[in-house]
Amino acid sequence: QVQVVESGGGLVQPGGSLRLSCAASGTIFRIYPVAWYRQAPGKQRELVAQITSSSTTTYADSVKGRFTISRDNAKNTAFLQMNSLKPEDTAHYYCYLLIPSRPYWGQGTQVTVSS
Repeated sequence: QVQVVESGGGLVQPGGSLRLSCAASGTIFRIYPVAWYRQAPGKQRELVAQITSSSTTTYADSVKGRFTISRDNAKNTAFLQMNSLKPEDTAHYYCYLLIPSRPYWGQGTQVTVSS
């Protein structure tokens, strides 16, 4: 059974940093792309960043230069390092494991950027 579990969210002041983790189990993690999405209240879920099995990365324009996605295949874990956080980054962040036959979402972790 595949499981995807996020952690690392919290409350941070503007300009601060957080590191989100996405731990996967029950599958061959290293061969699948992983993405981070976020959803703010009243808004659609949006793609934040994606990393392929060969570690090619893509980012939403709104986070380029501030966020970094990475993966540690030995630990079946992906990360999202978020720096220079802004209030508009406040959202529920979800990890998405792109298994072609059946992609999996985690339950998400809340990030709140506020002074």
